[in-house]
Order: sequence, then structure tokens, then C-alpha cells
Amino acid sequence: MSKKLEKIFVFAIDFLTINLATISFFYFRVKTGLFDILAEPIILLAASGIYFYWLLIFTFVGMYRTWFAASRFDELSTLFKASFVGIFILFFLILYDDFVNNVASANRFLILIYWAIFLLYTSVGRIFIRSLQRRLLINGIGRRNAVIVGFNTKANDMHNNILRYKGLGLDVVGYLAVNEENIGKSYNEIKVLDTYRNVRKYLQELNIKEIILAIERDEEDVLIKVVSDCDNEEVSIKIIPDLYEIVSGQARTSQLYGFPLIDIMPQLMPEWEKKIKRLMDMIIAFIFLLLASPVILLSALLIKIDSRGPVFYKQERSGLNGKIFNIIKFRSMIQDAEKHSGPVWSSKNDPRVTRVGKLLRKVRLDEVPQMINVLKGDMSLVGPRPERPYFVEKLSEEIPLYKRRLKVRPGITGWAQVKHKYDETIEDVKTKLRYDLFYIENMSLRNDLKILFRTAIVVLFGKGHYD
Repeated sequence: MSKKLEKIFVFAIDFLTINLATISFFYFRVKTGLFDILAEPIILLAASGIYFYWLLIFTFVGMYRTWFAASRFDELSTLFKASFVGIFILFFLILYDDFVNNVASANRFLILIYWAIFLLYTSVGRIFIRSLQRRLLINGIGRRNAVIVGFNTKANDMHNNILRYKGLGLDVVGYLAVNEENIGKSYNEIKVLDTYRNVRKYLQELNIKEIILAIERDEEDVLIKVVSDCDNEEVSIKIIPDLYEIVSGQARTSQLYGFPLIDIMPQLMPEWEKKIKRLMDMIIAFIFLLLASPVILLSALLIKIDSRGPVFYKQERSGLNGKIFNIIKFRSMIQDAEKHSGPVWSSKNDPRVTRVGKLLRKVRLDEVPQMINVLKGDMSLVGPRPERPYFVEKLSEEIPLYKRRLKVRPGITGWAQVKHKYDETIEDVKTKLRYDLFYIENMSLRNDLKILFRTAIVVLFGKGHYD
């Protein structure tokens, strides 16, 4: 089934089972007469509130991400952990409510009975929907065409696994070799069609939805070429783990019936999460600017006293999908700092930095006006740092995957900023790109919160760099 249809089914089955669990517990708690109650709750109102509570918990732990041949045991394990967290929170909310209302209840153990009912119903629902999905795939409904890049033992072993486990929903329709001498060869009656250099040609021709890379450790150029050619295509790319570190050293993983794979270009943050991220950006940026207004005024005054020139500094940067915008910062360098040198990166002990500028940079106050960019929608709180168009074009020629950073809205802070130092050489840029790719491939509100927390630590200890 399609990803959209899959999510509709999962949401529907969760809606049904969560509400059935609530109704079952209601009848056990209220209608059996086994327990004393002060007032009978309104079941529809209670069920609605409880459902949206669990929807939030399930979403936060990633239970609505697209499923790819995950084992039912893994799904139940995730469900157990998510429900444990949810019940733990509910227990302390009930405990707090009893404390505030000075109520001594001997029936708090009932939360464990609710947990058991909830876990039983939702587990049955999840097993049902995944079993149905697997059965449809085995019967030929919703299957996807796949191509394997590479023609070696590793590729053949993967092909055997795909043939053995029909529930994967994959049909290998061809090989793309690394070396031209393999063209025309076949395995399991599937031919080597061409080399990886022509991968884009076969995406439309054979309706390819999955690309599996089975390449050797010294063939990283193959990976870069395939990923670059498929960057704007609706295709999933997975690699048999050996060259994992080539992309970023970290990435989401999935399994083909226990056979591990690395997701090279997984789906980015879903739409609902993007909207929450944007709302969170606007609220935090507005509150921050409001609370920091005295510091902003003081900083502006010090900049005017210390050196000639405007208080604010504007510079063109490449934003989401390459759209150009003007980033706003407190001026920390002398006026017209690049008049004679042209576009250059700043260095750690840059002589162009003013006395007040050094202080502002040390405590990151020069970045504060970028909250205006966040409110305007040019930037986010968390994301890859925006680079100047000149450097974007220059670096994309040297680093094929560099423009993938433009797939998301740039940020005031990011994973690269809390993990690495100044961009002084091309190697620094490549290192930071690895962190940016990791962030892009693992975008979530949870990761954003973690990065914001680590940014606060970086600022307090005066480490890291933002431009």
C-alpha cells in the first residue's frame, strides 16, 4: 500500500483500539460496581482527551513513521516503551491531582489495569494492520520495483534475501554495475542493465522506487554519484552497511528481516511536525526578542560607541531551496570588512573584528537579531547554518552533496555548530557537512530540543562557532 494509505490505516486502527481500551476500562472501573466513585465521568469527553494524549505520545516516539519491513516484535517493543512512558506520566498527573485536592486514593493501582488493557488492544491492532500489510505485499498489492547497484557477492546475497522474503514487497528488476565488464551478466534471471552512471535513466523507465547499494569500501564515488543523481527523485536509497561512515557516520537504519540497511535519503520531517516546528520557532523567537530587548539596546549602544558604521549588518545568504535572503546580525567587524578581500570566511582570531565584536561573538550576542529572520520565515531556530550564495556554488562544485543542505530551512544553531569549530579550510566544511546531513536525515522535534539544549551549554562555555 502507498505511504499515505498506510498512515491512514495505522491512524484508524490506533483510534479504534485506544478508544476501545478507554471504554473497556470505563465499564470495568465504573459500571461493575467493584470500586467506589465520587462522580461518573462523561465517557465521550474522557475518551477524546485520552486519545489525543496517546496520539501525542505515539507521534513523539516516532510510531507513525513509514514502516519498512520492520519486524512485528520491534513494533511491539516500541509500543511497550511508548505506553510505559505514557502511563508513567499519567500516574504522576493523577498523584499530583490527588495531592492538590487533598484526596487519599487507594485505587491508584487501577492505572496498571488500564495499562494492561491498553497494551493488549493496541498490540492486537498493530499486529493486525502489519499482518494485513504484509499479506497484501505477498499477494502482489503495493509492491515496489528495486534496482541493486553493484554486482558482487554482497549484491547477490541481498537479492536472495529479497526473493526469500516476499513480505518485503520488493521486486528486483535489474542490476547497475560498477564496472562495465559486468554489463549483460545476470543473477537469478535478472540482468545487469547498465552502470551506475546512468541510474537516472532507469528511474522513470522501470518505475524504480528502491535503490539498494551493494558496493565495496573503496567505491565511495559510486555512492556520491547515485545520491547526487537521485536527490530530487521520489526514490528511497539504502546501503548495505560498510560505507556507512562515508555519508555522515550516523543515519537511520532499517532491516530486511534482520538484514541491516542504512537509509541514505529518508523522508524528511512530516508536514504536521514541520508546522509544529515553525510555530515553536515563532513563539520562542518572539519571547526571546521581548526578554532580550534591554541587552539588544545595550549592545547597539556599545557598537555605535566602539566603531564607525551601522549597528546591524546584513548579508545575502542561501535559504530554503536556494532562495536568497538577507541575514541580520549585530555588526562585529569594521565597516566594509570585505571591501578589498572579497568574500572570505572569518577566522578564529580575525583582525577585522572590533573590540565590542569580540565580546559579542564570545557570548553569541551578534546572532540575536537573527530572531527577526526566524519570525520572517527565512530561518529556523535549528538547522544547517546559511551560507553565502558565492560559497554555496563554489562548495557544491567540490562537494557533490553540499546543496542537500538547502532542502531544509537554515537555522541559528545546528548539530554542526555544537560539534565542530570554525570553517577555516575545505576539510572543516566537509566535516560540518557530515553533521548537517545527519541532522537533515534525522530531523525531529526531539532532536531540535536536544540541539537547543546543547547550544545553551556551548554558549555558556564559549565553544563552537556559528559562521
